[in-house]
Amino acid sequence: MTLVKFGKEQKNNIVNPFFNDVYSLLNDSFLNEKLATRIPAVNISENDNQFEIEVAVPGLSKEDIKINLDKNVLSVSADKKTETTDDNKKFTKREYSFNSFSRSFTLPESADHSKIEADYTAGILKLTIAKKEEAKFQSREIAVK
Repeated sequence: MTLVKFGKEQKNNIVNPFFNDVYSLLNDSFLNEKLATRIPAVNISENDNQFEIEVAVPGLSKEDIKINLDKNVLSVSADKKTETTDDNKKFTKREYSFNSFSRSFTLPESADHSKIEADYTAGILKLTIAKKEEAKFQSREIAVK
């Protein structure tokens, strides 16, 4: 593998200025933020008594998050508008950020829709969905005849 340095000191090569402009544009933090994926990562687990869904949503507050249950589909969404301003300065560039996402999860028939809890701590939204009593696994020994 060869490492080729693209810099302003190589003025004889016609490709370098174009490459530097494109590279500079792609490294713009505002552009990178807009191109980054906005779908939060999730962890889904199950034990004998409940299902758990953990959604990584750092930077949001509890008020930004909406949770809705429609029939068998649990939806988590958020809308957040961030505006950076400083009235003491004359701006040549102002950046506004509008972050939103929506994730939906189809619950199994064993989920108890009346026993769903949500907790938001340190950027992680934890949804706990209890299982119906008849769906909980009960172990027992079976006698051989």
